[in-house]
Amino acid sequence: MAKKETKKKQSHGKRGRPKKGEVVSPKEQTRIEKQKLMTLKEMLSDLPVVCDRGTKINSKGYKESWNGYKLHLDTADGEIPISLLLTSASLHDSQTAIPLATMSSERVTNLYDLMDSAYDCDGIREISRKLGHVPIIDRNQRRGEKQELDPAEKTRYNERTTVERVFSRLKEAFGGRMVRVRGATKVMAHLMSKNTVSFIK
Repeated sequence: MAKKETKKKQSHGKRGRPKKGEVVSPKEQTRIEKQKLMTLKEMLSDLPVVCDRGTKINSKGYKESWNGYKLHLDTADGEIPISLLLTSASLHDSQTAIPLATMSSERVTNLYDLMDSAYDCDGIREISRKLGHVPIIDRNQRRGEKQELDPAEKTRYNERTTVERVFSRLKEAFGGRMVRVRGATKVMAHLMSKNTVSFIK
């Protein structure tokens, strides 16, 4: 497992407005901001694929941690996988939204991008619209008062459970929860074969 490099804390000086004549270093762009100007090939090469430690909150509100990788899926109605990516376990799901949407738009014609509150980001919405899609993304509570989806969006958003069923079937019925090989290439090969079997059955 790769050891994470600890980032050195940058001294930002005093808070507030800079003094007259003080040079302020530009704020570093986020990965999502960079992706807006990248090709698909550049986006994919920028995503980390080393084995590391991931943590998430499960459906019961408890923290789960694991060593390894994370599989990201884009599915259509009917539990049909369209695109998938394998990344380091520590990567936040939102970082793969734009590459997955771009990959899927090259393979199928889809009208909507349905995402949960982890993907609540203006940059993701912007790219979704540029691809000719309607982004229906649940609002995150941390961004102020939660905005509810309108009734039509809620009805469409409920179809998002498709991807959860695909993941559940892959983990429980086809051994996707435990993959006992090393290296991103081998892990991806195993998951691809299991995903194909789960789709055929």
